[in-house]
Amino acid sequence: MPDTALILIDIQNDYFPGGSWEVDKMENVAANAAELLGHARDNGQLVIHIRHEAGSDKAPFFRPGTPGARINDTVEPREAEAVVLKHRPNSFHETDLLDRLRDAGVVNVTICGAMTQMCVDATTRAAVDHGFKTTVVSDACGAKAASFGGINLPAEVVQAAFLAPLAMSYATVITTQEALTR
Repeated sequence: MPDTALILIDIQNDYFPGGSWEVDKMENVAANAAELLGHARDNGQLVIHIRHEAGSDKAPFFRPGTPGARINDTVEPREAEAVVLKHRPNSFHETDLLDRLRDAGVVNVTICGAMTQMCVDATTRAAVDHGFKTTVVSDACGAKAASFGGINLPAEVVQAAFLAPLAMSYATVITTQEALTR
């Protein structure tokens, strides 16, 4: 049984150029996630893909049954790999993710995907709360620009603002190259 799982969060078509909710540098993020995926497969790690689907066909992105809600071909799941469907940012919320990890004897999780400020953050914090030793691969995660209170934040600032506290208190935050050489 593997003691490590790779969790790929929401690497879905709507986040890519031309999609309904583009995430900054998503093609690079997906390429790095694909390297992690290949490494996990080669090393017998458990691989779990997370797919977000909106609760309504009126949602701005990840609408049920649309091409945008499909996992991008860059990280296409293999038949033996689980795909967990979620409807909230936290990938553990009302899903079987925790059971899958515990049943497989996983103690370490590596997280990548999108968006850093939503689903990656929520899932990372939940993973730690559930007792998993957690690693986040920074350049295999993507953020979206945001604004609040009249302050516009570019994607790279959003990315740093969320990864910094995760690195400080929740997870080991490393790059793809560091993850591949561990």
